[in-house]
Amino acid sequence: MTDHPRKVTRALLSVSDKSGLIEFARALSAHGVDLVSTGGTAKAIAAAGLKVSDVSDLTGFPEMMDGRVKTLHPKVHGGLLAIRDNAEHKKAMADHGIAQIDLLVVNLYPFEETVAKNASWEDCIENIDIGGPAMIRAASKNHDDVTVVVEPSDYQSVLDELATNKGATSLTLRRRLAAKAYARTAAYDAAISNWFAEQLKTPAPDFRAVGGKLVEALRYGENPHQTAAFYRTPELRPGVASARQVQGKQLSYNNINDTDAAYEAIAEFDPKRTAACVIVKHANPCGVAEGSNLVEAYRKALACDSTSAFGGIVALNRTLDAETAKVITEIFTEVIVAPDATDEAIAIVAAKKNLRLLLAGSLPDPRAAGFTAKTVAGGLLVQSRDNAVVDDMTLKVVTKRQPTEAELRDLKFAFRVAKHIKSNTIVYAKDLATVGVGAGQMSRIDSARIAARKAQDAAAEMKLAEPMTKGSVVASDAFFPFADGLLVAIEAGATAVIQPGGSVRDDEVIKAADDAGIAMVFTGVRHFKH
Repeated sequence: MTDHPRKVTRALLSVSDKSGLIEFARALSAHGVDLVSTGGTAKAIAAAGLKVSDVSDLTGFPEMMDGRVKTLHPKVHGGLLAIRDNAEHKKAMADHGIAQIDLLVVNLYPFEETVAKNASWEDCIENIDIGGPAMIRAASKNHDDVTVVVEPSDYQSVLDELATNKGATSLTLRRRLAAKAYARTAAYDAAISNWFAEQLKTPAPDFRAVGGKLVEALRYGENPHQTAAFYRTPELRPGVASARQVQGKQLSYNNINDTDAAYEAIAEFDPKRTAACVIVKHANPCGVAEGSNLVEAYRKALACDSTSAFGGIVALNRTLDAETAKVITEIFTEVIVAPDATDEAIAIVAAKKNLRLLLAGSLPDPRAAGFTAKTVAGGLLVQSRDNAVVDDMTLKVVTKRQPTEAELRDLKFAFRVAKHIKSNTIVYAKDLATVGVGAGQMSRIDSARIAARKAQDAAAEMKLAEPMTKGSVVASDAFFPFADGLLVAIEAGATAVIQPGGSVRDDEVIKAADDAGIAMVFTGVRHFKH
């Protein structure tokens, strides 16, 4: 072997996750590796009948301060950092009785898991590992000589090399594991720093780190020439990252992005109040509806734009039942995501082998705090999640005519949907269903026109006498800068409108509404989504 082999003669093991530990320690011992360990790890290894030295025997100091100080010692860090081929380092080791450590096995205190349990401030602080990251960084820096392992999933790789290379590891493996180790400590520190920012209510900390653990490498990104991977962050928010994939082929980058958009949108609809369905295509809802049951909600959502729904993502706010599964699978669908599904529904979906079925367990809270991030050239844009919900807003009627009870119900529905559509956004709604959606246009009037045209196309497909925008309401995610976009909506048949207000031309827009005899409601809240 020519890949700079380094024989493993001594290993230091200190782990909070003890899965696979005993089998790994036993295999190391069989290779003649001396085992050194700490606290509970040492007790577990000894209880398995294996010979192990406590780290205090190595350092000459007992663990102290409730275990806070045990590995922060020159005899530990010297054993990890000493360059084996450096004569000066070798002399220092000999002069000070420092024994080399060739393999470090550490996984960190479970800080992320502790936070996820809503533990107290004190418990979270106590689960911030200090000695672990220090040792990991030391071993990783000296990867020319030292092998570092931070996850049980890498135990077998180390054992395979020891078996192949007569008790030694290769530089290739050591470099790969060192790179992973630095990424692990970075993600760990990111979780800690973001927790501090949240606890201290600091929206703009001087440094912001984002870290995650690989879920899977993806076949490609948005396009086949782009590489991609999916990472899970410490945030415990029900959705695509936490969902169980029951069946279907691997999710693509676009599938994941679209499924997230669909599930965040469906979360706006309380399942205790109503059944609801959201159909998403290219991250935009193309059909949304409430119904007395999921089948009704799905059919109403599909009627809005059945052309765009082909190959789309379907999100449901209640348990997928057999009848709904049967109806959804009548057309080509990429993903169905729901909190749960009945066994019968799962069996029906299984007949479509490529259709992905994701079960998220519960719905995310649309009011929950949190932050979102996106990259720009040379930077990172971070903002708080848009957790404004129309039910919590103070609605102000600004026209002479008040909306009817039915119109107000549809106005709230439309604004709930507009929050999840790319700006500029116009949403026509009627009877708690979208009947026209205009998304992502450079001007609001174009969104209004596109949404109306889509309603005309839907009417032609369903052989209706007139588009469903007749007698509908309309929602705009931001104010109308001019009356022209509103006039398009009025011409399409809208009888009431909901918008944030706040334009310098609000009076002009209100007058246009009054002249047409329609009702207008201001929310005071904008829902831009880029």
